[in-house]
Amino acid sequence: MLIGLLQDDATRSYAMLGKAVGLSSGAAHERVRKLRERGVIRRTTIEVDQEAMGRTVTAYVLVDGSTWMGDSGDRLAAIPEIEEAHVIAGPASVLLKVRTSGPKELQDLLRQVFGVDGVTGTQTVVVLETLFERTLK
Repeated sequence: MLIGLLQDDATRSYAMLGKAVGLSSGAAHERVRKLRERGVIRRTTIEVDQEAMGRTVTAYVLVDGSTWMGDSGDRLAAIPEIEEAHVIAGPASVLLKVRTSGPKELQDLLRQVFGVDGVTGTQTVVVLETLFERTLK
């Protein structure tokens, strides 16, 4: 329950968290500390509206590789428009979630992906409408 409350609003005070789950603020603080120590809570951050930031194009890119692409994480992470990168089993080696400000910027991003050692091809699926996004609680 604490995790769900923090995911909804990470700025809640320990007093507010404790009250919501029936604990003192000190006990709520201690539980959150333990969740951080165990790695359940990795970081506290904000959620940014990507469209408001000008990133209106969301796409998924399947990346084919001639070698094991699991070692390419650092190179892919250096491309700021890549939001997520996953080594996958299936029709490609890596799946990327990307956000750009337009089709030209998407094309520029694909050129950068092709510059990563081992990349032999890509297939891109452009999102027309996002029905919902969420973090599982």
